Amino acid sequence: MASTVAMPQIKMVPRDFSRTPMLVYWEMTQACGLACKHCRAEAMSEAHPFELNTLESKAFLDQLLGFGDPLPHLILTGGDPLRRRDIFLLIDYARSIGLDVSITPSATPELTNQAIDKLQQHGIQSLGLSLDGSCAAKHDAIRGIPGTFDRTIRAARHAGKIGLPIQVNTLVSEETADDLPAIYELLRTSFPVMRWSLFFLISVGRGKALNEVSPERGEQIMDWVLDLVPSAPFAVKTTEAPSYRRIAIKKMKAAKMAAPAMKETSVYRGFQIRDGHGIVFVSNLGEIYPSGFLPLRCGNVRKDNLVDIYRDSETFRGLHSPDDFHGKCELCEYSHICGGSRARAYAYTGDALGSDPFCPYQPVLNEARG
Repeated sequence: MASTVAMPQIKMVPRDFSRTPMLVYWEMTQACGLACKHCRAEAMSEAHPFELNTLESKAFLDQLLGFGDPLPHLILTGGDPLRRRDIFLLIDYARSIGLDVSITPSATPELTNQAIDKLQQHGIQSLGLSLDGSCAAKHDAIRGIPGTFDRTIRAARHAGKIGLPIQVNTLVSEETADDLPAIYELLRTSFPVMRWSLFFLISVGRGKALNEVSPERGEQIMDWVLDLVPSAPFAVKTTEAPSYRRIAIKKMKAAKMAAPAMKETSVYRGFQIRDGHGIVFVSNLGEIYPSGFLPLRCGNVRKDNLVDIYRDSETFRGLHSPDDFHGKCELCEYSHICGGSRARAYAYTGDALGSDPFCPYQPVLNEARG
């Protein structure tokens, strides 16, 4: 599966995330030539017969204009979006109506230098590539297909050569955690990287076959990442680990960083963004979800308007409002900037507004109400 966490270089302008998402992820197809152990989409070798066709896809893209200015950034994912025969036609259409577009293809034989050149020629803003190990044996064990590591490295080097910005997405699980420093060194020394995104595993789809790191280990990893940030030659972010923001704030305050300087950091630019708030996901069948990792179906773009669902549906309204969260996340003083992983809360408790079990922090307000 192509990762769904690509975060392009977006011009940061004020926006109300309860009204307009920053990122719209579109799972163009389930078709993919890989068999990744953590695949959210449980991708298949062939496309679903009822995936959005070309005309339906254009109608969906037209809906995005209803969000108004600033428009969200469109992320093409899958499966493998390169398996869509109309991929370049749809990229051209999205660009023609004013959308910025990035893509997260799978590292299959379809990801040739010529395909990367063509993506750039058609206006793709950035390329998301997944790298879950520092060598072929480790990465290919996660991806399920031999040769995936080598294809990923070749693609990254070619994209760097032609100046196409790259985001590298790395899974954080018990199986990969000890290898993260070596992956960082590989990225730092091998090719230009715009951003390194660390996705903290949630046990959905095939991801149930892997093991999440413990909350305590997760905090250690986030501390390590924050120590890297000042010297890293690229931006570093986390996905499905919003408690990273709490740790970052504490470190910045301990360093006596002034508020204006905090606002210039990359972690500050991610404040508030979480599943269903700043993010929305549309499946290959047109189904609308808060994110690819939060399987709460809220409508379908074939019959519903994405803007209306995002702004007004009961599920999204709850996700927009941290004051409506439950447990620790309701009481936490960091609830509005962090909010916890709604996908992980749902995976563990069946309640998308519940507490994020990955966060070990005991809120000050919770203690005070004791």
